[in-house]
Formats: sequence, structure tokens, C-alpha cells
Amino acid sequence: MVAQTMSIRNLLNRGLSRNFLALLIISSCFPGLILSAVVTLDSIEIFNTHEWFPGKPTVYFACKGQNRTFLPDVKNKNVPYVFKGEESWQPLTKLESKKCKRCGFYEQDTIKSDDVFDEWEFCSSDFKDGKYIRVKEKEFNATFLCSQCASVPNDSTEASASDKRVNKSHIAIVIVISALVSTVMIIAAVAVYKFWQKRKREQDQARFLKLFEDGDDIEDELGLGP
Repeated sequence: MVAQTMSIRNLLNRGLSRNFLALLIISSCFPGLILSAVVTLDSIEIFNTHEWFPGKPTVYFACKGQNRTFLPDVKNKNVPYVFKGEESWQPLTKLESKKCKRCGFYEQDTIKSDDVFDEWEFCSSDFKDGKYIRVKEKEFNATFLCSQCASVPNDSTEASASDKRVNKSHIAIVIVISALVSTVMIIAAVAVYKFWQKRKREQDQARFLKLFEDGDDIEDELGLGP
């Protein structure tokens, strides 16, 4: 009986795992539901350095609460640097659909705190046709790319009504499929439970019949039978 109970629990656990896997597959089938998008640096040109001592600057990009991303190639002023997006330090960050990040470009300082080229609220809604240009007078000019930002849902007034309808339909499909998967898992669990009850009744009947047979054998041995 303990073994049968454990087998039922295993089946239920497998059902939950399959349910979770189905939700992951559903999410991958609907890229419009992705809530984050990858941002890469397309180009940058710095117009100023802040280090007191002569030498090449150490420039990096960082968002609040995240690791710094150093730009090893950016060493000279007034030189445009263009990137492929495949560099080892790419991507710069990921942006969520409804939450901006406090990000900026900085120059590492050997004595005092790091110098700031510029800091700003970096949002997925900043990107137009997958591109965002950030210019800070006398500091830098940078271009960012984010092809996924166009598909990240947001609350900006520029979002078309058709896109909103598509997103709603995707959500409705996910809800329906999730409900169907859950229903199938429940039906399977009920079927397993009924099967277990049937087996238990059969085993009880078999034990009951065996008791009668054992009783008849004892009567025969004692000569109490007819």
C-alpha cells in the first residue's frame, strides 16, 4: 500500500513537471510575451576624458545594481568606435518592458571616485525602430541597438491598438492552453486514484477469501468438517 501511495505521488509530481514544461514551451512560442530585451552598443565616440594624469582612459558602462561592462577598445577622444554586437563584453544590459534602469557611462579614476560621462533613465520605450542615440554635449555620442525592444509590450501612447489586441489574444491563448493542461493532469490523477481504489478492493477481497480457505483447512485438520 505504501508503494502504491508513493507511485501516485510520483505520477502527480510528473504531471506538475509536465505542466510547467508546457508553460515554458508556450512562452517560447509567443515572443511578444517576453518581458526583457537585450541591448548592445553599436557605436560610441568620447569627446572628453577626466583623468588628471596622462594616459589612456578606462571607460565602462553600468546600470544601478549590476556589474560594470568595460569598453577595452575605447581609448582615444574624438575617434568613432563601431562594434558588431558580438564582442566578448556584449550585450550591455537587458531592459524590461515596464521598468527603466538607471545607467550611464563612466571613466575609472585611480585616485578619487569614478568620473561620470552621463547618467540617465534607460527605458525600452527609448528605442525607435530598434535604435537609440544618446548624446551628451562635450562628453560622448553613443548609439544603442535593441531589436527586441520593438516587441516588448509597454504602456506608451505610441503603441498601436492592433499590437495591444495581438498581445491580449496571446495571453488568452496561453490561459486556455494552461487550463487544458491542468484539466488533463487532474483527470489523470483521478483516474490513477480510482485505479488504486479498485486494486485495493480486489486485494481486500482476495485476503477475505484466503481467510475462509485457511479456516476450512484448519477444520479439515481437526476433523471438524462434515
